[in-house]
Amino acid sequence: VQLQASGGGLVQAGDSLRLSCAASGRTLSSYAVAWFRQAPEKEREFVVGINWSGSTDVTDSVKGRFTVSRDNAQNRVYLQMNSLKPEDTAVYFCAARYNTLVARATSRYPYWGQGTQVTVSS
Repeated sequence: VQLQASGGGLVQAGDSLRLSCAASGRTLSSYAVAWFRQAPEKEREFVVGINWSGSTDVTDSVKGRFTVSRDNAQNRVYLQMNSLKPEDTAVYFCAARYNTLVARATSRYPYWGQGTQVTVSS
């Protein structure tokens, strides 16, 4: 499966953005899909993930602000980011793993999108 992340941009603190992860080559319905982010000079970190069943895992720093959803008909997974903070600034990546559950380790994901930049100004 090939993944393409999009929707990033430059926003102000408190604004919202919706990122999209589009899949091609295979249907995403049997994949767990996660969003990771990587800030300058920091390691890539798990943000949110959604299982094939629709259940989700959300890291504490974005709980109540970020929501992940999937549209199997469109073969897309979305990351809705509300109340953005400057510390959310990073390159955001979507990743997928087949026929299993969301994991928080980057090494568990064989498929990655190219990343989309999110910059939040104060």
